[in-house]
Amino acid sequence: MFEFRDLFQWDRFITPTIIKTFYWLVIALIILFGISGIFSGLATMAISPFGGFIILLSSLASVVVGIIAARISAEFVLIVFRINEHLGAIRDQGEQRGL
Repeated sequence: MFEFRDLFQWDRFITPTIIKTFYWLVIALIILFGISGIFSGLATMAISPFGGFIILLSSLASVVVGIIAARISAEFVLIVFRINEHLGAIRDQGEQRGL
């Protein structure tokens, strides 16, 4: 976890510690929009059954795609920070050997 003073120092990144929180907030938003789309599709079924069914299916598909996209983007951010940490470790090893 990070401390408040970490916000004002540049010795370590805070993004890896808070990316999981942002991920779950995005998942919650995706699910809320999906539920909204499902209700919209059900309401549209009263007027046009085929149109409502299409809206219902597209809402469900967009929830699945949104969750997968959120996970991929969160993992991408974490991978970038891990690469940075590993490159720093390699650099430190090179400095210790006198290269």
